[in-house]
Amino acid sequence: MTGVLDDCFCDVESIDVFNNFKIYPRIKKLTEKDYFRYYRVNLRRPCPFWPDDGHCAIKDCHVEPCPESKIPVGIKSGNYNKYSQAANTMSDMTECEQAKELGAINSTLSNQSKEAFADWARHDDAQDHFCELDESVPVDRPRSVYRPLNPLAPSRGDDDGEGFYKWLEGLCLEKRVFYRLISGLHSSINIHLCAEYLLNEGWGRSVWGPNVQEFRRRFDTAETKGEGTRRLKNLYFLYLIELRALYKVAPYFERAFVNLYTGNAQEDGATKDLLLQVFSEIRTFPMHFDEKSMFAGHKIEAKTLKEEFRLHFKNISRIMDCVGCSKCRLWGKLQTQGLGTALKILFSEKEIQKLPEHSPSKGFQLTRQEIVALLNGFGR
Repeated sequence: MTGVLDDCFCDVESIDVFNNFKIYPRIKKLTEKDYFRYYRVNLRRPCPFWPDDGHCAIKDCHVEPCPESKIPVGIKSGNYNKYSQAANTMSDMTECEQAKELGAINSTLSNQSKEAFADWARHDDAQDHFCELDESVPVDRPRSVYRPLNPLAPSRGDDDGEGFYKWLEGLCLEKRVFYRLISGLHSSINIHLCAEYLLNEGWGRSVWGPNVQEFRRRFDTAETKGEGTRRLKNLYFLYLIELRALYKVAPYFERAFVNLYTGNAQEDGATKDLLLQVFSEIRTFPMHFDEKSMFAGHKIEAKTLKEEFRLHFKNISRIMDCVGCSKCRLWGKLQTQGLGTALKILFSEKEIQKLPEHSPSKGFQLTRQEIVALLNGFGR
């Protein structure tokens, strides 16, 4: 696929080269660090829209428990002052062993550990949340692509979608951006479904692998009557939005006292260095999305539109509680919160500019949950 993206001055080819050779190798290495491997999530929240038992009959859709002893001490210690240098003086802990089975998570934490995770909420900023916040146990982020059952077929209207896109182009920029972000998120999920597809569920070990036919059915120009190209371009647009958010939030992490704390001083330092390398590369990208064109009208109208934007996205995040496959629900929540965190950053430019150099800010904060979701979501 080639060409220029709508609503921004950037082309597909430039993004491909930049991501494949400069960003993705570092992001992949970064998300393999312990700090980014554990994600707190509640997989048992009921669906708010329709009755659903939340269970999938396919064994590969389930998650396996990870012993509490394998979770890094800094993540479960309850040391809520996560930015202090003193936090790194705690004893190191052996790293979690590589999970042999896909998607191992911890669902057996003690009450003490649950209270420790609750302590993190003391530093969570309550404003500008774009997602429903989970209050539950942490999970060991699956190292591999999640593996759900055969996905839902894409929608096919009688007018091949042309009526929808004509209607979309008539909307204001902010509403076009919203729909394109959701479409890009959906495309990302579909691509991962096709890349790791249940090809054969036999009595022995299930066979997973790329399903080219399914990918073509969803994205090929002829198969989708042109809609597949739009879907893929929206994925690139989503990439640009999250890339811009990382560019904007770099000063937050570049402050000396900010540590990505797990309790392993050596690895924590290496993780911070790798993250700063990512920010350094992002600064070299010449075609960032200009978010200043959004919500730039009358102050009252802009504020109303921004709140509408936030509430619509928050409603999207609640749909993740209706996904039956546990691994799909886990990754869906993570990617949705990652995008929500990116939007929170883009709409907090003034607060980020006022960040104090040597102390935490009351105006803008990111929780560890948001940081993990943002980087893992961008890596997807």
